[in-house]
Amino acid sequence: MARRQPFDIRYVDRLRWTKDEIQDADPRSAVWMRAVGPLGDDPLVHTCALTYASDMTLLDAVRIPVEPLWGPRGFDMASLDHAMWFHRPFRADEWFLYDQESPIATGGRGLARGRIYDRSGQLLVSVVQEGLFRRLEQ
Repeated sequence: MARRQPFDIRYVDRLRWTKDEIQDADPRSAVWMRAVGPLGDDPLVHTCALTYASDMTLLDAVRIPVEPLWGPRGFDMASLDHAMWFHRPFRADEWFLYDQESPIATGGRGLARGRIYDRSGQLLVSVVQEGLFRRLEQ
């Protein structure tokens, strides 16, 4: 049976969801992640798994500065582009810290940058993503 969630994701701080919670909040988010099961020893499998995981939470940091876009039902978001730079070998089935920030969000678009570190603090991967945000009306 396939797993519903292939990654164990644990936010460092509680994720803010409401307009009141994100008002004046720093556009940052950090999560600890790892694949839920062993991935074997093929480095390409670990690269593919971490690439998949890198898209799961990166736009969370952008949600904070786009608060004016909130409609009656919130907003929807989609990834416009996603780039990654791999600096060191890693295992996606071991815990890694994904530190995420949004330097700008305007005109319904937001930029997010992420840095992925291993448990010892070594930078493994750098990530940049642009997202599109649209109000959900009733």
